[in-house]
Amino acid sequence: MTRPFPPLQTISTGLVVAVVGFFSSFPIVLQGLNAMGATAPQAASGLMSAALAMGVTAIVLSLLYRQPISVAWSTPGVALLAASVLPAGGFAEAAGAFLCAGALTVLAGLWRPLARLASAIPTTLAQAMLAGVLLPLCIAPFQAAVALPEQALPVILTWFIAGRFNRLFAVPAAVIAAAVIVVLNAGDASLVPDQVLSTPLWITPTFSLASVISIGFPLFIVTMATQNIPGIAVMRSFGYTPKPRPLFASVGLASVLTAPFGAPATCLAAITQAMCSNEDSHPDLALRYWSAAMAGVFYCILGIFAAVITGFAVNADPLLMATLTGVALMGVLANATHAALAVTQEREAAIVTFAITASGITVFGLGAAVWGLLVGGVIYMLSHKAT
Repeated sequence: MTRPFPPLQTISTGLVVAVVGFFSSFPIVLQGLNAMGATAPQAASGLMSAALAMGVTAIVLSLLYRQPISVAWSTPGVALLAASVLPAGGFAEAAGAFLCAGALTVLAGLWRPLARLASAIPTTLAQAMLAGVLLPLCIAPFQAAVALPEQALPVILTWFIAGRFNRLFAVPAAVIAAAVIVVLNAGDASLVPDQVLSTPLWITPTFSLASVISIGFPLFIVTMATQNIPGIAVMRSFGYTPKPRPLFASVGLASVLTAPFGAPATCLAAITQAMCSNEDSHPDLALRYWSAAMAGVFYCILGIFAAVITGFAVNADPLLMATLTGVALMGVLANATHAALAVTQEREAAIVTFAITASGITVFGLGAAVWGLLVGGVIYMLSHKAT
């Protein structure tokens, strides 16, 4: 029998999940959108659309399947955007690449061979590509600590100290520290935006082969390898039996629908998935789906006020925002590096993938992430053929 109202414990869990999921990574989303040429209103629209997409998708899927299906924006994906070269066609071309990445995810859910192809990419290479993307972003806080110590150092120290007590709240604590710094340095500038409630902005997508290959395809690969597939694995580890293909198609469809409003990629969650699925969510395994559904409700509320968050971030020094982004990605970089180098036989291919991706090169219009994966893949095949 379906319970008509969520248990109180799942409401509190959903709130914690939304706070952790949103405030641990929204600086990365803004950094990625800005790197793609988004204006402040377009970035607000993208942040709002991304939050609404993961909120509505989590609510619908969790209630439909009666399983705690936590949905997120692709943190590794937006980190990839932050390290990518601005498309020639600006943000409209980036939106076209977002749409293509979402369409590939839908296709992976509907067409088994594509899902198998995405799953066949060696985990070590996918993680090495991700680590290479993250490295420049994670170096930024320490560069900022030298260039702007009075703002960067308090954020870094807050993140580090809070992490000694609870790693999940380390980044939200750093966000609070950054907000205090922005207020203290605002002077006579108004921190209240002209528009409190967010409004969607239509960005007509444009397409180019270079952007599809350099942005869309890597966004699809990194999201599938580091979010969608691990998200399914986390659910299974807690005793649930999700059907991967409908879930892939659903988050892909959410990405397609919101890409013209600036949202990069909607995907299954991994970390917050564990928060919704474990015994702290609710003692009854059959009622934990309410935690993911309630998290979706709170994501939608946060999305409605994305304009306030974006307007506040506009008043922050770019080095301060880079510091927030970097500390938010430290854990992701550590996990990606460990996974990339975990298999001795594949280590050479992984380190080459990592080095090329981190180099930031662009050759024949293709970005470093694509070249890293291609060259690393060749070395991977040769090393396995030799054995």
